[in-house]
Amino acid sequence: MRRSLIPDLALLQTFECAARHGNFSRAAEELNLTQSAVSRQIRDLEARSDLVLFERIRKRVVLSSAGLALLPEVRHLLAEAERLMIGTLAAEPGVEPLRIGTLPTFGARWLVPRLGDFMRLHPDILPMLETRDRPFSFVEESLDLTIHYGQPVWPGAVASFLCSEAVVPVASRDLAARLMTNGGVDLTNATLLHMTARPRLWTQWFDHCGQTEARAWRGPRFDQFTMIISAVSAGLGVGLVPSYLIEQETASGELVVLSDRPMPTDNAYYVVIPEGRQAHRATRLFHDWILGQVRRTPLPGTPG
Repeated sequence: MRRSLIPDLALLQTFECAARHGNFSRAAEELNLTQSAVSRQIRDLEARSDLVLFERIRKRVVLSSAGLALLPEVRHLLAEAERLMIGTLAAEPGVEPLRIGTLPTFGARWLVPRLGDFMRLHPDILPMLETRDRPFSFVEESLDLTIHYGQPVWPGAVASFLCSEAVVPVASRDLAARLMTNGGVDLTNATLLHMTARPRLWTQWFDHCGQTEARAWRGPRFDQFTMIISAVSAGLGVGLVPSYLIEQETASGELVVLSDRPMPTDNAYYVVIPEGRQAHRATRLFHDWILGQVRRTPLPGTPG
């Protein structure tokens, strides 16, 4: 690593502030600097990067094409630096932080309600949950482990099977009553709610039931199961969701499962640990704990 290539965070802060305001004077006020100091720092950054970052137009400064390209990266780097500092300040003596990546809905609706048990068993470990719904590299993101839905393939990491998944059609209590017929549930004219990342789920469901439904592709789309569950609760239509995500709603009767034939999905959930963290104490303890949670209380619709 060449130190001459490591950027000065103070210069990057000045650049971000000036870019946000489009004005060196306002940036100076926010940063408690003089306007000349802001101008000097911008010139210094331009000299170090060999880029023209701003175009001076009368009394305004406008980002150049190079400045526009650099700004998102600078904001990301500043946010990461702030996160690092906050994490350092939040650490207590004798308490080990554990950074856990999780799928948003899985984390909010299944993991977090059970997390108190882990914290009670291991008070010297501080869980720090971050959501991830996209592929990423452990090299670029310093997570200790993550919960992954898909296939057990992850470069530079080891995946342990956590559980399989089954989905069920679910509706609000009022909508379910309207869909019920003497022969069962009629979804012919129902509004079907779709998961953007799993566009074929409804067609697979009708195949699973031995039915053909030309309207299986139609209906609103959402990018998170959390949003589909909210839409179902609001009576917007019928959702096809993993049964473990709606334990509370079905137990209370707020939502009604419309079929007693859960459909297993092609993928499964895995606990993924970077190769360099396999022997990490806190990581192993959490790995063993979450596998024990699934064995103790299997997710509905999954093998026990």
